[in-house]
Amino acid sequence: MERSRIVVAGASGLIGGALVRSLTADGHEVVRLVRRAPRAKDEVRWDPEGKSVDPAGLTGCDAVVNVAGAGVGDRRWTDAYKTRIRCSRVLGTTALAEAIAALDEKPRVFVNGSAMGYYGETGDRAVDESAPPGTGFLPELCVEWEGAAAPAREAGVRTVFTRTGLVVARGGGAWGRLFPLFKAGLGGRMGDGRQYWSYISLHDEIAAIRHLIDTDGLSGPFNLTAPNPLTNREITAAMGRVLHRPTLFTVPAPVLRTVLGEMAGDVLGSARVLPKRLLESGFTFAFPDIESAIRAA
Repeated sequence: MERSRIVVAGASGLIGGALVRSLTADGHEVVRLVRRAPRAKDEVRWDPEGKSVDPAGLTGCDAVVNVAGAGVGDRRWTDAYKTRIRCSRVLGTTALAEAIAALDEKPRVFVNGSAMGYYGETGDRAVDESAPPGTGFLPELCVEWEGAAAPAREAGVRTVFTRTGLVVARGGGAWGRLFPLFKAGLGGRMGDGRQYWSYISLHDEIAAIRHLIDTDGLSGPFNLTAPNPLTNREITAAMGRVLHRPTLFTVPAPVLRTVLGEMAGDVLGSARVLPKRLLESGFTFAFPDIESAIRAA
């Protein structure tokens, strides 16, 4: 890929930060959208919940990537926090899509974050991008989140949705909380451990986003999950093998529901999600199995 100007919203997060480092290392010009007063040359102010973006920051860009949003697993899902999760995604996406649509010279591609939560509870049933949305807070959020990108798509900009799974990384996300527990010998399965967890290494997440930016003709939803989702029980055993720690502890479902509230449904729920369209597009996973993903982290 030739040197490009790429705008990234959510650059301070786990995925956004890694994406910025990857693009910068390869010589691309990256513009980071920030919600405070800019403090560096590569920063541009935006107000996602106020649905405003400084258009000067988008001018001349080749791609816009939006991975901004309040962390789904950062705290208990109170009504107020659920509103914050929704607004940070839907309003921010609306702001970017409308700003992109208004540009005289539009970017080649708009890559907008989404999540495997789109599918809700799938049990043992494997689903790909052709599956309908599930029911509940996360599926409804994902449908609205993806729908908010309509102005960019309707303006003729190639628009991609990244339905990301659980990112295996040491420095953030769900695995950022799991690693210290397992290293301390306190790791174990959650509930009965039979629920499927669809994961992806941080390396493959970033490589997949860049693949979707670079590959003309790709649009619509793509599941960013490794090809072989496993049960929580299987992942727990793999963590123990890689980290050489016992995995004797079990967190009973009632305890998770008490501690996490409604969010416990996402932890105990089963999501067996396959990256069908990503594989068909020619993408190759560097860390397709759980042990290699854990070692990479």
